[in-house]
Amino acid sequence: MDLITRENPARVAEIVGSVPVTDPAAVDAAVRRADDAFRGWSVLPVAERVAALRHGADTVAARLEELAPLLARESGKPLADSRGEIGFAVAFLRWVCDEAPAVLAATEIDDDAGRLVVRRKPYGVVGCVTPWNAPVILAMLKLGPALAAGNTVVLKPSPLAPLTITEVAAALPAVQVIHGGAETGRALAGHPLVRKVAFTGGDAAGREIAATAGAMVTPAVLELGGNDPAVFLPDFALSDADYERLVMASFATAGQVCMAAKRLYVPRARTAEFTEAYLAAAERVLVVGDPLDPEVTMGPVISAAAAARIGALVAGAAGGTATPLGRSAPGHDPASGYFVTPYLVTGLDDHAPLVAQEQFGPAVPLLTYDTEEEVLVRADAGELGLAASVWSADEERAFALAGRLGAGFVFVNTHNRTGMSLRAPFGGVKRSGYGREYGREGLLEYVQSAAVHLPAAFRPGGPGMAPGAYPG
Repeated sequence: MDLITRENPARVAEIVGSVPVTDPAAVDAAVRRADDAFRGWSVLPVAERVAALRHGADTVAARLEELAPLLARESGKPLADSRGEIGFAVAFLRWVCDEAPAVLAATEIDDDAGRLVVRRKPYGVVGCVTPWNAPVILAMLKLGPALAAGNTVVLKPSPLAPLTITEVAAALPAVQVIHGGAETGRALAGHPLVRKVAFTGGDAAGREIAATAGAMVTPAVLELGGNDPAVFLPDFALSDADYERLVMASFATAGQVCMAAKRLYVPRARTAEFTEAYLAAAERVLVVGDPLDPEVTMGPVISAAAAARIGALVAGAAGGTATPLGRSAPGHDPASGYFVTPYLVTGLDDHAPLVAQEQFGPAVPLLTYDTEEEVLVRADAGELGLAASVWSADEERAFALAGRLGAGFVFVNTHNRTGMSLRAPFGGVKRSGYGREYGREGLLEYVQSAAVHLPAAFRPGGPGMAPGAYPG
């Protein structure tokens, strides 16, 4: 049996665990088991499905202190962050359980125009393909709504972080877990019994998944990342704590976050002040080292390939100045794993690869601007439109600019996870994908509206209508 073996990216000689590769025949078997299970799961009252999911949430919560070190060891995410991710996934699942009965309820209108009932029906088997950078919460954003709505799920996690989410998924009903790379993902997305696909990941893989699903006319939810700008209006007023939060908005999970602050646009007249405060904040909060060290706030990147790619972006930042940030934890040996020095890079133009591309790593460019109209155009440049942020002492001014930015989600006076809300729909525009997660919209992604309609004219004893007539 072929195995996916996962090393610890902070100590590459240490093997954390392994999972079996699912070949195409086994993918087919998993989907068919999920399809069989759908017949029973989908007809349960939503209250019974929710009760089963609450039990799953409680099971995961009870194992938090066991699962968090596993997540830290396989992903390189600091221990506190790993606890936070799993805890947030539990909180999200409980939120789904609270909201689903009302959101998924049928609606009925019975009036002079007739009777209309609209029911929310599940699709069937949902195929989920999820990434390594936040493997638990990004899977739960799909599992929770899909299962509450009455679908069954076949989940394929990333081979770079398959261990913790496999344990979490085992606590939930109506879920099959498969493992593998691109071939396994294609077999899942293209299976004729998969009725919806949900994917989070990179652009190239997302295009392939979308094409495979599209060939089967299978609808999809796609979140494909972003090159997320943070725009500081001339009146911004940041405390030391604000700067610290901003630093972590770029460097949490070593910058490997789809909605991280990836481009900082600062008014030219305030650039020196901003840079000085930012560097000081990074020195206070950014500690690089082994994720199991409780003092560490930034661990390694996920792989040797990721480290090489990010290093090349920084090395290729011609004309810019790369300033190393933060400090190393005592005794830290960067050669032990896939560690990359975090940098603030100044002096680049908008065409530099570090600015124009989603770097997905611990290097962030600081760019200056002169006018609001100028920064709006520059912040919106490119084909990605996932998230952005606007920072201002004037809330109305911030909201006015936010409404003009080409992003699916705009934070105000914060960025990244501190600006999220369980009730706020999240997703991209342009080539950052389509569909939404979180909020009412995230629940409704996993149901189809099915209408039953009796026009008033055709009630028993009604007047009827002429053959072929249009409704009035």
